[in-house]
Amino acid sequence: MADMMKIRARLKDGVTEVKVLMIHPMETGRRINDVGETVPAHFIQMVTATLNGKTVLEAQWGTGISKNPYLTFRLRGASLGDKLAVSWVDNKGATNAIEGVVEGS
Repeated sequence: MADMMKIRARLKDGVTEVKVLMIHPMETGRRINDVGETVPAHFIQMVTATLNGKTVLEAQWGTGISKNPYLTFRLRGASLGDKLAVSWVDNKGATNAIEGVVEGS
């Protein structure tokens, strides 16, 4: 499922900017479809990012996040070539993960 995510990490002036695109429907459980049925809730609940195996970000999400979320965050302490991984778990137990390396700008 890694093709359902894209990641980019760029190091510039000691700060690494990480950008992650996650493909997910992010349904709230309140939307009514064309035939009048409620679409069941289906959303990412937990996002975790690690740098060389050490957790650098944990986020608990809910139904307020849009479809196909795009996450950007910055961190210090990374070096060129370091391994960065981002994973998520949704409310139905599905998971996805992607790995990338820190690049220069």
